[in-house]
Amino acid sequence: MSTDTDAGDDRMEKINVRVPKSLLDRIDEEWERRGYASKSEAIRDALRDWVDPSVTLSEETLSDLAESREQAERDETVSADEGRERLGLDD
Repeated sequence: MSTDTDAGDDRMEKINVRVPKSLLDRIDEEWERRGYASKSEAIRDALRDWVDPSVTLSEETLSDLAESREQAERDETVSADEGRERLGLDD
């Protein structure tokens, strides 16, 4: 068990993981290229993403959100109730 610290995280624990050599070769090629100080740091970051994945929106969704924001700023939006009323929909 290791007791190193990592940017304010709790005490570090050591784990042993077996991976195929081909995967380890790819990790060895990538960690430094991506700017990590060590292979361990890169693997810790990958594990953090696995347990707490970040949400990535598609370009189409980002574009739709920007358009919606612009419509709201131009006061071109209506409430859900008003929209249902205009479309003749029942609640």
